[in-house]
Amino acid sequence: MTDDDLLPMPDFDPRTTRRAVRRGLARTAMTVLAALVVLALAATVGSSQIQRRGDREQRMTDVLGTAFKIYNPGYDIEVREWGNTTPLSMSFTVAVRPVRAVGGFVGGYESGEHVITQDFFGRVSRLPLGNYASTTLSRALVNVGTGNQPKQDSRKVLARLPEELNALAVVEFAKPLTTEELVDYTARHKSSAEKVVYERRPRSIPITWGGMTWDRAPMPETDAGEDHMIEPDEAIKLDLASFRHWVSILKDHDDGNLRDFDLSLARLRKASNDGLAYAYVDSLVTIGKLRKIIEDPLVQTVRVADVSYDLERP
Repeated sequence: MTDDDLLPMPDFDPRTTRRAVRRGLARTAMTVLAALVVLALAATVGSSQIQRRGDREQRMTDVLGTAFKIYNPGYDIEVREWGNTTPLSMSFTVAVRPVRAVGGFVGGYESGEHVITQDFFGRVSRLPLGNYASTTLSRALVNVGTGNQPKQDSRKVLARLPEELNALAVVEFAKPLTTEELVDYTARHKSSAEKVVYERRPRSIPITWGGMTWDRAPMPETDAGEDHMIEPDEAIKLDLASFRHWVSILKDHDDGNLRDFDLSLARLRKASNDGLAYAYVDSLVTIGKLRKIIEDPLVQTVRVADVSYDLERP
């Protein structure tokens, strides 16, 4: 091949060169951007899938949702929405309402919805309510074991109130009762132990369990496999059984989060193993019945937390 066979070199065109460079840069930028989008999507989906691995979402509400209820015994709490997952956290929503005497005024305390959040590493963020909440029921529970408001003072309170009023009350025992003793006691007084206090912890919120503290607690079935009406004595035994079942699913690594709820594995395990009732909560008991209950030698004192009209209304 000779020089005459080669095509002539075109003249240099700055404008064409600039356009070519711009097209190259644009293609490169689009390629990089597309790669970043793919990586971001992969990271988002991947981290969400990692957080949702196994039964992690369900266990979050089983452990943290239930711990939040123990942390706030002065509120009725419902887990309304769970499994909200982002690349960096998981959360669920709880609806709260202060516990009051049945038929009474419901306002006057913080209520509504709150969000419980757990980060990518499984740690809980700052919690609402708890030690920052002060309801009439939580104040009554904090006084269990303190010796405050002895019988003579409680009798004066009960004497000032009409006997037909419904009350929310904490009945404290002189010594803790076994499950069988609690069943006999409630049957004798026709009283409802809606929540049972399973430890003595003066001036702090004690471990209190009952009713729907754990939403997924196993329920009894008939021989045909159908739910049946639960009698009061059976309810007390089932509540303790569900408390023990819940504690059995807790792992050692849960202890850090439980301490954020003012709990610990050691306390929960001891309380569930002992199964001793130091006090109980009843939201549908009349003042007249409380006047009889307080005279029982098994009872240390009775604390009225609310009655079926608003105590704080001017």
